[in-house]
Amino acid sequence: MKLNVFSADGSSSSEKEVAIPQFEGDKGLQALKQVIVSTMANRRQGTSAVRTRSTVHGTGKKPFRQKGTGMARQGTRVAPQHTHGAVAHGPQPRDFGQRINRKMRRLALSRALFDRARDGELSLIEKWELQDRKTRLFNELVGKVAPRGKVLVLDDSWSDQTLLAARNIERIFLNEASDVNAVELSRYDHIIASEKAMDRLLSRLNGGPNHA
Repeated sequence: MKLNVFSADGSSSSEKEVAIPQFEGDKGLQALKQVIVSTMANRRQGTSAVRTRSTVHGTGKKPFRQKGTGMARQGTRVAPQHTHGAVAHGPQPRDFGQRINRKMRRLALSRALFDRARDGELSLIEKWELQDRKTRLFNELVGKVAPRGKVLVLDDSWSDQTLLAARNIERIFLNEASDVNAVELSRYDHIIASEKAMDRLLSRLNGGPNHA
């Protein structure tokens, strides 16, 4: 698959053939959906909780006599039907985590990368190189490749200088190719990766040291 490769200063571009895995039809889409769902589920804290009858503070005294009041018999004031009483069938702490095997994660990552490349939303740059630690310079460089939208920027590894230059740009998000996942490849408007980052990403897809 051919991708646009920009020079380090973003002034010129050329096409390069990149060995991104190819897909036909809906193959891999279900895996991509499942990985996205599991990733978001694993981020849930699962700490929501309500007070049950055993934990709500209140008296255990019978509120009124059993018979003769004309009202339904009641045994305690902490029951759910009373004001300040317990909550019935409310949420309790739980684990929302889902486990996804390595093969499915790799398939989802491949499908996400293919979709972005096919739609023209994936570009390469020779390398990320700044002459000075200036936010303006980094913003201008990214703007030459992707002038609009939220942009995911990938490299093999980031220098402190680049991280400092990019941290205050709201629409730009940095990550390393060894850590990026299918959710991140799917959520941003455009992806810009250095050639080293793309090599590392393809190595993960092919079962290299930095597996998916």
